[in-house]
Amino acid sequence: MASISEIEWTDVTWNPVAGCTLASSGCTNCYAMRMAARLQAMGHKKYAGTTRKSGGRSVWTGRVNVDESSLSAPLEWKRGKRIFVNSMSDLFHEKVPDDFVVKVWDIMSECPQHHFQILTKRPDRMARLFEMGRLSNLNNVWVGTSVENCEVTDRVRQLATIKNMTLFVSFEPLIGAVGNVDLSKIHWAIVGGESGPNSRKIEVSWVDELFHICRRDDVAFFFKQWGGRNKKATGRELHGTTYDEFPMELQP
Repeated sequence: MASISEIEWTDVTWNPVAGCTLASSGCTNCYAMRMAARLQAMGHKKYAGTTRKSGGRSVWTGRVNVDESSLSAPLEWKRGKRIFVNSMSDLFHEKVPDDFVVKVWDIMSECPQHHFQILTKRPDRMARLFEMGRLSNLNNVWVGTSVENCEVTDRVRQLATIKNMTLFVSFEPLIGAVGNVDLSKIHWAIVGGESGPNSRKIEVSWVDELFHICRRDDVAFFFKQWGGRNKKATGRELHGTTYDEFPMELQP
Protein backbone atom coordinates (compact mmCIF):
# COMPACT_ATOMS: atom_id res chain seq x y z
CA MET A 1 0.00 0.00 0.00
CA ALA A 2 2.98 2.28 0.61
CA SER A 3 6.71 1.97 0.29
CA ILE A 4 9.90 3.60 1.53
CA SER A 5 11.09 5.97 -1.16
CA GLU A 6 14.53 6.66 -2.60
CA ILE A 7 13.30 10.08 -3.74
CA GLU A 8 15.49 12.58 -1.93
CA TRP A 9 12.73 14.98 -0.85
CA THR A 10 10.29 12.47 0.64
CA ASP A 11 10.20 9.49 3.02
CA VAL A 12 7.49 7.22 1.67
CA THR A 13 5.08 7.01 -1.26
CA TRP A 14 1.33 6.43 -0.95
CA ASN A 15 -0.59 5.44 -4.07
CA PRO A 16 -4.39 5.35 -3.74
CA VAL A 17 -4.63 5.80 -7.54
CA ALA A 18 -2.91 3.89 -10.37
CA GLY A 19 -2.77 4.62 -14.09
CA CYS A 20 -2.49 7.88 -15.99
CA THR A 21 -2.16 9.51 -19.42
CA LEU A 22 0.60 11.66 -20.88
CA ALA A 23 0.02 15.35 -20.22
CA SER A 24 3.06 17.01 -21.85
CA SER A 25 6.59 16.35 -23.10
CA GLY A 26 7.90 15.83 -19.59
CA CYS A 27 5.89 12.59 -19.45
CA THR A 28 7.61 10.94 -22.43
CA ASN A 29 9.95 8.72 -20.37
CA CYS A 30 7.67 8.42 -17.33
CA TYR A 31 9.16 5.98 -14.82
CA ALA A 32 5.67 5.20 -13.49
CA MET A 33 4.66 3.69 -16.85
CA ARG A 34 7.56 1.24 -16.70
CA MET A 35 6.94 0.36 -13.08
CA ALA A 36 3.18 0.00 -13.57
CA ALA A 37 3.82 -2.40 -16.46
CA ARG A 38 5.96 -4.59 -14.20
CA LEU A 39 3.38 -4.55 -11.42
CA GLN A 40 0.60 -5.32 -13.90
CA ALA A 41 2.61 -8.29 -15.23
CA MET A 42 3.05 -9.53 -11.66
CA GLY A 43 -0.73 -9.61 -11.24
CA HIS A 44 -1.22 -6.62 -8.93
CA LYS A 45 -4.93 -5.86 -9.20
CA LYS A 46 -4.48 -2.12 -8.73
CA TYR A 47 -2.48 -1.89 -11.99
CA ALA A 48 -4.67 -4.15 -14.10
CA GLY A 49 -5.24 -2.69 -17.55
CA THR A 50 -3.22 0.48 -16.93
CA THR A 51 -0.46 -0.19 -19.50
CA ARG A 52 0.07 -1.86 -22.87
CA LYS A 53 3.00 -2.50 -25.19
CA SER A 54 3.59 -0.10 -28.06
CA GLY A 55 6.70 -0.08 -30.23
CA GLY A 56 8.55 -2.27 -27.75
CA ARG A 57 7.85 -0.09 -24.73
CA SER A 58 5.12 0.14 -22.10
CA VAL A 59 2.68 3.04 -22.37
CA TRP A 60 -0.43 4.10 -20.48
CA THR A 61 -3.75 2.83 -21.79
CA GLY A 62 -5.69 5.69 -20.22
CA ARG A 63 -7.31 3.44 -17.63
CA VAL A 64 -7.17 4.83 -14.09
CA ASN A 65 -7.93 2.66 -11.05
CA VAL A 66 -8.74 3.95 -7.58
CA ASP A 67 -7.81 1.81 -4.59
CA GLU A 68 -10.11 2.20 -1.61
CA SER A 69 -8.12 -0.39 0.36
CA SER A 70 -5.01 1.81 0.43
CA LEU A 71 -6.71 4.88 1.87
CA SER A 72 -6.09 3.99 5.51
CA ALA A 73 -2.32 3.44 5.19
CA PRO A 74 -1.21 6.84 6.61
CA LEU A 75 -3.42 6.29 9.66
CA GLU A 76 -1.22 3.33 10.60
CA TRP A 77 2.00 5.37 10.78
CA LYS A 78 2.25 7.05 14.16
CA ARG A 79 5.63 8.72 13.62
CA GLY A 80 5.54 11.72 11.30
CA LYS A 81 6.69 11.21 7.72
CA ARG A 82 6.95 13.16 4.48
CA ILE A 83 4.53 11.33 2.20
CA PHE A 84 4.55 11.68 -1.59
CA VAL A 85 0.93 11.17 -2.66
CA ASN A 86 0.44 9.26 -5.92
CA SER A 87 3.96 8.84 -7.21
CA MET A 88 2.46 6.35 -9.67
CA SER A 89 -0.38 8.51 -10.95
CA ASP A 90 -2.00 11.94 -10.65
CA LEU A 91 -4.63 12.53 -7.99
CA PHE A 92 -6.18 15.24 -10.16
CA HIS A 93 -6.44 13.19 -13.34
CA GLU A 94 -9.84 13.77 -14.92
CA LYS A 95 -10.79 10.10 -14.40
CA VAL A 96 -10.36 10.26 -10.63
CA PRO A 97 -13.81 11.07 -9.19
CA ASP A 98 -14.13 14.24 -7.11
CA ASP A 99 -15.52 12.20 -4.24
CA PHE A 100 -12.42 10.01 -4.17
CA VAL A 101 -10.13 13.05 -4.08
CA VAL A 102 -12.16 14.27 -1.09
CA LYS A 103 -11.67 10.88 0.62
CA VAL A 104 -7.91 11.26 0.23
CA TRP A 105 -8.19 14.78 1.68
CA ASP A 106 -10.16 13.49 4.64
CA ILE A 107 -7.48 10.93 5.47
CA MET A 108 -4.77 13.60 5.32
CA SER A 109 -6.78 15.80 7.67
CA GLU A 110 -6.78 12.94 10.21
CA CYS A 111 -2.96 12.68 10.11
CA PRO A 112 -1.50 15.97 11.38
CA GLN A 113 1.74 14.18 12.27
CA HIS A 114 2.57 13.77 8.57
CA HIS A 115 3.40 16.18 5.75
CA PHE A 116 1.75 15.15 2.48
CA GLN A 117 3.30 16.21 -0.83
CA ILE A 118 0.89 16.18 -3.78
CA LEU A 119 2.30 16.72 -7.26
CA THR A 120 0.04 17.16 -10.30
CA LYS A 121 0.33 18.12 -13.94
CA ARG A 122 -3.28 19.26 -13.72
CA PRO A 123 -3.24 22.19 -11.28
CA ASP A 124 -6.23 23.77 -13.02
CA ARG A 125 -8.49 20.97 -11.78
CA MET A 126 -6.96 21.08 -8.32
CA ALA A 127 -7.56 24.83 -8.13
CA ARG A 128 -11.19 24.37 -9.23
CA LEU A 129 -11.84 21.86 -6.44
CA PHE A 130 -10.46 24.35 -3.91
CA GLU A 131 -12.60 27.10 -5.40
CA MET A 132 -15.69 24.87 -5.25
CA GLY A 133 -15.06 24.22 -1.57
CA ARG A 134 -14.55 20.49 -2.05
CA LEU A 135 -11.00 20.71 -0.66
CA SER A 136 -10.06 22.44 2.58
CA ASN A 137 -6.85 24.22 3.53
CA LEU A 138 -4.63 21.85 5.51
CA ASN A 139 -1.36 22.96 7.10
CA ASN A 140 0.19 19.51 6.66
CA VAL A 141 -0.50 19.26 2.92
CA TRP A 142 1.77 20.75 0.27
CA VAL A 143 0.34 21.01 -3.23
CA GLY A 144 2.54 21.28 -6.28
CA THR A 145 2.79 21.05 -10.04
CA SER A 146 5.39 19.80 -12.51
CA VAL A 147 7.02 22.11 -15.06
CA GLU A 148 9.58 20.75 -17.51
CA ASN A 149 10.17 23.76 -19.78
CA CYS A 150 8.76 27.14 -20.85
CA GLU A 151 5.84 25.53 -22.70
CA VAL A 152 3.99 24.62 -19.49
CA THR A 153 4.81 27.48 -17.11
CA ASP A 154 1.11 28.41 -17.10
CA ARG A 155 0.78 25.63 -14.55
CA VAL A 156 2.61 27.86 -12.06
CA ARG A 157 0.01 30.59 -12.50
CA GLN A 158 -2.81 28.06 -12.03
CA LEU A 159 -1.18 26.70 -8.88
CA ALA A 160 -0.64 30.19 -7.48
CA THR A 161 -4.40 30.83 -7.42
CA ILE A 162 -4.68 28.42 -4.48
CA LYS A 163 -4.64 30.40 -1.24
CA ASN A 164 -3.39 29.54 2.25
CA MET A 165 -1.53 26.38 1.27
CA THR A 166 2.15 25.50 0.94
CA LEU A 167 2.79 25.56 -2.82
CA PHE A 168 5.69 23.96 -4.68
CA VAL A 169 6.89 23.39 -8.23
CA SER A 170 8.89 20.39 -9.41
CA PHE A 171 11.07 21.41 -12.34
CA GLU A 172 11.80 17.78 -13.13
CA PRO A 173 12.57 16.41 -15.58
CA LEU A 174 14.00 19.79 -16.61
CA ILE A 175 14.30 19.36 -20.38
CA GLY A 176 14.41 23.00 -21.45
CA ALA A 177 14.84 26.54 -20.21
CA VAL A 178 11.91 27.78 -18.16
CA GLY A 179 12.47 31.49 -18.64
CA ASN A 180 11.69 34.29 -16.22
CA VAL A 181 8.89 32.51 -14.40
CA ASP A 182 7.17 34.27 -11.48
CA LEU A 183 7.63 32.20 -8.31
CA SER A 184 6.69 34.96 -5.89
CA LYS A 185 3.69 33.00 -4.57
CA ILE A 186 5.53 29.67 -4.47
CA HIS A 187 7.24 28.35 -1.35
CA TRP A 188 9.46 25.54 -2.65
CA ALA A 189 11.14 24.52 -5.92
CA ILE A 190 12.57 21.11 -6.75
CA VAL A 191 14.93 21.00 -9.73
CA GLY A 192 16.32 17.91 -11.41
CA GLY A 193 17.40 16.31 -14.64
CA GLU A 194 15.78 13.29 -16.24
CA SER A 195 17.19 9.88 -15.32
CA GLY A 196 16.95 6.37 -16.70
CA PRO A 197 16.87 4.97 -20.25
CA ASN A 198 16.67 7.57 -23.05
CA SER A 199 17.01 10.43 -20.55
CA ARG A 200 17.28 13.89 -22.05
CA LYS A 201 20.22 16.12 -21.16
CA ILE A 202 19.90 18.98 -18.71
CA GLU A 203 21.88 22.20 -19.15
CA VAL A 204 23.65 23.97 -16.27
CA SER A 205 22.31 27.32 -17.48
CA TRP A 206 18.71 26.16 -17.01
CA VAL A 207 19.44 25.20 -13.40
CA ASP A 208 21.33 28.41 -12.69
CA GLU A 209 18.42 30.44 -14.04
CA LEU A 210 16.01 28.74 -11.65
CA PHE A 211 18.39 29.07 -8.73
CA HIS A 212 18.60 32.83 -9.23
CA ILE A 213 14.80 33.11 -9.61
CA CYS A 214 14.36 31.24 -6.33
CA ARG A 215 16.77 33.57 -4.56
CA ARG A 216 14.99 36.58 -6.08
CA ASP A 217 11.53 35.37 -5.08
CA ASP A 218 12.55 33.92 -1.67
CA VAL A 219 11.76 30.32 -2.61
CA ALA A 220 13.37 27.29 -0.92
CA PHE A 221 15.59 25.53 -3.50
CA PHE A 222 16.10 21.75 -3.64
CA PHE A 223 18.44 20.40 -6.32
CA LYS A 224 17.57 16.74 -6.69
CA GLN A 225 19.91 15.43 -9.39
CA TRP A 226 21.69 15.96 -12.70
CA GLY A 227 20.16 12.69 -13.90
CA GLY A 228 21.30 10.65 -16.88
CA ARG A 229 21.38 6.90 -17.24
CA ASN A 230 23.23 6.60 -13.91
CA LYS A 231 22.05 9.44 -11.69
CA LYS A 232 24.30 8.40 -8.81
CA ALA A 233 27.35 8.91 -11.01
CA THR A 234 26.34 12.46 -11.99
CA GLY A 235 25.45 13.41 -8.42
CA ARG A 236 23.50 16.26 -6.85
CA GLU A 237 25.97 19.10 -6.39
CA LEU A 238 25.42 22.45 -8.07
CA HIS A 239 28.71 24.36 -8.34
CA GLY A 240 30.12 22.34 -5.44
CA THR A 241 27.12 22.71 -3.11
CA THR A 242 24.25 20.36 -2.25
CA TYR A 243 20.95 22.21 -1.92
CA ASP A 244 18.43 20.42 0.33
CA GLU A 245 16.18 23.33 1.25
CA PHE A 246 12.57 22.81 2.34
CA PRO A 247 9.67 25.18 2.98
CA MET A 248 10.02 27.14 6.20
CA GLU A 249 7.82 24.98 8.43
CA LEU A 250 9.79 21.82 7.60
CA GLN A 251 13.40 22.90 7.53
CA PRO A 252 15.58 19.85 8.33
